[in-house]
Amino acid sequence: MSQLDDKINQHFAGLVVRKDLVKAVKGNAIVPTYVLEYLLGQYCATNDEATIQAGIDTVREILRKHYVHRNEAGLVRSTIKEKGRHKVIDRISVALNDKSDAYEAEFSNLGVKKVVIDSATVKAHPKLLVGGVWCIADLEYMFTEDKNATPWILASIKPIQLSHFDFDAYVEARKQFTTEEWIDLLIQSVGFNPQLFGKRNKLSQLVRLIPFCERNFNLIELGPKGTGKSHIYSEFSPHGILISGGEVTVPKLFVNNSSGKLGLVGYWDTVAFDEFAGKQKKVDKALVDIMKNYMANKSFSRGVETLGAEASMVFVGNTDHTVPYMLKHSDLFDPLPEKFHDSAFLDRLHSYIPGWEVDVIRGEMFSSGFGFVVDYLAEILRSLRSHDFSDRYKAYFRLSDDLSTRDRDGINKTFSGLMKILFPGGDASQQEIEDILRVAIEGRKRVKDQLLRIDSTYPAVRFSYFNSSGSECLVTTLEEDEYPNSYHRQIQVEGGIVPGSVQETEQFEHVAARPVAPSASAAAATPTGGDAIQLKEKHLVFQENQRGVNFDKLFGPYLAGARRIVITDPYLRMFHQQRNLMELLETISKVSGPEDEVAVHVVTVEDEFGGDRQSENFQKITDACSAIGIQFSWVYDRTGTKHDRDIMTDHGWKIVLSRGLDIFQRFELNDAFSFTNRMQQHRQCKEFNVTFVKI
Repeated sequence: MSQLDDKINQHFAGLVVRKDLVKAVKGNAIVPTYVLEYLLGQYCATNDEATIQAGIDTVREILRKHYVHRNEAGLVRSTIKEKGRHKVIDRISVALNDKSDAYEAEFSNLGVKKVVIDSATVKAHPKLLVGGVWCIADLEYMFTEDKNATPWILASIKPIQLSHFDFDAYVEARKQFTTEEWIDLLIQSVGFNPQLFGKRNKLSQLVRLIPFCERNFNLIELGPKGTGKSHIYSEFSPHGILISGGEVTVPKLFVNNSSGKLGLVGYWDTVAFDEFAGKQKKVDKALVDIMKNYMANKSFSRGVETLGAEASMVFVGNTDHTVPYMLKHSDLFDPLPEKFHDSAFLDRLHSYIPGWEVDVIRGEMFSSGFGFVVDYLAEILRSLRSHDFSDRYKAYFRLSDDLSTRDRDGINKTFSGLMKILFPGGDASQQEIEDILRVAIEGRKRVKDQLLRIDSTYPAVRFSYFNSSGSECLVTTLEEDEYPNSYHRQIQVEGGIVPGSVQETEQFEHVAARPVAPSASAAAATPTGGDAIQLKEKHLVFQENQRGVNFDKLFGPYLAGARRIVITDPYLRMFHQQRNLMELLETISKVSGPEDEVAVHVVTVEDEFGGDRQSENFQKITDACSAIGIQFSWVYDRTGTKHDRDIMTDHGWKIVLSRGLDIFQRFELNDAFSFTNRMQQHRQCKEFNVTFVKI
């Protein structure tokens, strides 16, 4: 096990499970992760391998005997009849039969209906009435000649969720982990390998959890297919429900006025709408109006009565176009149905997760490390709904006076949710609080900036905050830094402003991004060669997940004309790092004439465990370079004192690299049909900076 896994088992013994076990026991059972982890938590919540294997066998046996597959429902019903009593795992929903004045249960997979269930059980578990709950139930069979009576008798029922937990112990154990360790533990808990995610992507995953710990939080995530947008809302918590966007009706969501029956928002902590995007989808305007009122006021009407609810709302959907296309032709809410593409509705969203930054889920991304049993974490998050951390930044920072009330609400609720997830005890440092505040501001800014494009009546807003010394700190979105020329444009036509027009005007001139980020994007997009380029000393900062960067445009102009280049980078050990070096050599080849010879010398550190392979790869690079006029050589620094990362040229330039050449996030190296593999500008970057110095 890793050191982190050891630490997790030490401080949360019995409350964590190895995450790859879910796949090992699931088989063909169509059952949420939290149901399987509930069972694994009973038998496999340990780091002892023998106990884990025995527990896996036990859970498999329980699923084999008691989980009801739809195609085996007849066999299970026969088993109950022959045995008289049998335990089943199934999704159970309950409805009131007003003719017999009794509650009746329906077993989803088993296909059994009208099973009488007592009122006390329904009162104890009201979610049975709305959408259904996964349960372990004892079902009996007793035949009767009474045609109005059912032979099925519900002997006992136990919803699959944690019965109790110690919140104070959870907060105390959190203190034993650094912030980075805690984030990795949470990422492992939702099933992903934290080693394959940068900090920005990790925080995006955690923002998805905010609806479970923050009341009435309205969140949207739009992005490409296959990025796991809906996974958390269907698999993670027994307190959330995922419904198809096309299935939403006023009675189902809020209240049925004829029967008075409450809808989903009255019973669930989080209601997530899957496949929410789709311009051609038909939407009931009355539903949109009621949703707008609920999202703003946390209430809805039942006849003359006004009812309140605490359910958070999440909207997830797929985008049809790239980000630059949407920014040029419409806005980042472009995929939404027309009636939801309404500024009054969108203004009620607290945060917007940029789904296009999240990588498509691959098999290697799933974790085999330890994480919380998800129903335990779900109960912790649910208990945090009664806490309010929205003012924790005010001791150090003040929001800009430009921000509207809704802007502040969105920022405060996102900040409160992330604080509760990361620092349940509230003990964050000033820097950690500032990092969370920036994430919260960016999420709301992404919403507001699109509203400015959609509706010209919204005033321009300066999204910034002030620190304790009174200095103003501006916040930009990543796409604002990547596409500064198209980001702040309003789509105009005669008589008004509508999305989709080709006539555009520049807006927001007084709202500048942080100066380094636009210059970084511009520098990475500047073509090499040509008399127009004037090389200058400069410092460029690139954000995590930023695209559009390649060595040709970033380094090429400064390497052109050099006859000797020295590259110092202690981390040229792994295959992908040496591949980055090879790509830099390609750039050097492109900016050199066929008649030129360039000497390139590399100073690096030998890999402690893979030195032979590392040297073999360097020799292959040497052989390849010799055929194109590059004299390549390398040396291992054996003093252990070389930590510099820079490129030196013999014509007077030093390029200082904050993280060497290893600036790109992981991608599939063996996929010949992937543009990220073939073209650097399509890869997402790690956070890094570059300084060009004339010497």
